[in-house]
Amino acid sequence: MEDDKKDMNLFTRLIKGGHVPDILDCIANLSSDEVFTPPDLVDKILDLLPEEVWKDSSLKWLDPACKTGIFLRQIAKRLMVGLREEFPNEEERREHIFHNMLYGIALTDLTALMSRRSLYTSKNANGEKSIAKFDDAEGNISYDNRPHTYEKGVCVYCGNKKGGELDRDETRERHAYNFIHLTGEEVEKMKFDVIVGNPPYQLGTGGGIADNSAMPIYQYFVEQSLKLEPKYLAFIIPSRWFIGGRGLDSFRRMMLNDRHIKELVDYPDANDCFPGVDISGGVCYFIRDDDYVGDCTISTVIGNDVVSSMARPLNEYDVLVRFNQAISILQKVQEHNEETLEKYVSSVKPFGVSSTFKDFDKNENGSPDQVRIFIRNKEEKLINLKYISSNQEWIHKYKVLLPKAYGERGKYPYSITGKPFVGGPGYCCSETYLVINVFENEFEANNLASYMRTSFFRFLVSLRKQTQNMARDCFKFVPNLSMKRKWTDKELFERYNITHDEQEFIKSLVKDM
Repeated sequence: MEDDKKDMNLFTRLIKGGHVPDILDCIANLSSDEVFTPPDLVDKILDLLPEEVWKDSSLKWLDPACKTGIFLRQIAKRLMVGLREEFPNEEERREHIFHNMLYGIALTDLTALMSRRSLYTSKNANGEKSIAKFDDAEGNISYDNRPHTYEKGVCVYCGNKKGGELDRDETRERHAYNFIHLTGEEVEKMKFDVIVGNPPYQLGTGGGIADNSAMPIYQYFVEQSLKLEPKYLAFIIPSRWFIGGRGLDSFRRMMLNDRHIKELVDYPDANDCFPGVDISGGVCYFIRDDDYVGDCTISTVIGNDVVSSMARPLNEYDVLVRFNQAISILQKVQEHNEETLEKYVSSVKPFGVSSTFKDFDKNENGSPDQVRIFIRNKEEKLINLKYISSNQEWIHKYKVLLPKAYGERGKYPYSITGKPFVGGPGYCCSETYLVINVFENEFEANNLASYMRTSFFRFLVSLRKQTQNMARDCFKFVPNLSMKRKWTDKELFERYNITHDEQEFIKSLVKDM
């Protein structure tokens, strides 16, 4: 044990002894799209790998998204312990590890320097203070300021639009991230046994990581890694792929059907592993073992506690239901084989009126062509019927409306959705709202609104909702019950035989409305 501790402190000793605080514990993120990984989180990810990898000197390791070099540094520490018997001489061991086993591709010129400083203790691998002497300044951590490759105005590798903020000349970093912009020939030449890292999450748009309109990019790093056919793959990425969405649907299907994913650790609140970083939908890390075939052990972490862990198929549903405790509830609901609500929910523009529409009627003149329209915060305006391009037949019916966008951050429980309300005959709405269903009478419309306020209803919605925006698909697990009566949580729990523990679990996630 004493020898292990001695070797794990190699880097501390090489920087001239004594207690040296870990600068990577407190370094600030350079951008909200490229999130630095704390050392303790890196160690948790590396803990998923089997113990034998730390004693195998033949393995080649790659971090394809180096920012601070923390993954490579923590890997080096473990290898210095694991390979002690094979290489008793410390200097010989270090030279083998750094020259033949550890490789990185940096995201920017700055992160290349930071990564070399973390791993080699010198920003230049051939510098005087480098603990592993190389012939050049890069060592095994490379960076290339590549251009985007455009076809029809869009980069074929990452989806960046020509003329956008990342379309820069060669004097500025273009964030055409090297790893996902490799040519097919380059990919063919790359052979690595273990690939680990924390890739950029999205293309920068100025809105930061909380910008739901930004284009996700992390999936390309996973897909490119799979092309290299590593034995092990471990990444930490946003959990939005559980549900899919913009640019993620095919990636979600690929992940759900990959029987080689052995473990997945999910953080519903990203602050629990990235303090102070706002990542809607949380984050997860996973280990893919090419030799493993079977169910995935899914663990949920809230705060510092693993609150649930269960082995189950990732593709049990068309989305990944993140909470293990939800599976039994969902199974009980689906045993009834009832029609679900999503087929009645409107498109994202129920009446064809966008949220940016401005040409409202200023005076009420009693014209039959005037319609009342709900815009933001239930504010009412007048609009001419000629602007209603969809579902005009709904105008004369009772409609149950729900704000399309509703988001919360921090700790559970959440409300999950905004408050539903009924719009009577003569009303329509802008795309700020979804129409959940329409009725001929107010009684049934009010009953649906009441049903939507139950914790049970909103819990089932939550299983398919991970960002603030909602769409028809969010209601795919919700039974379309008869609205000729009013439903309460008590009655719904009895109908579906929801146990006391299951009810308490629902209450832990969903606020009363």
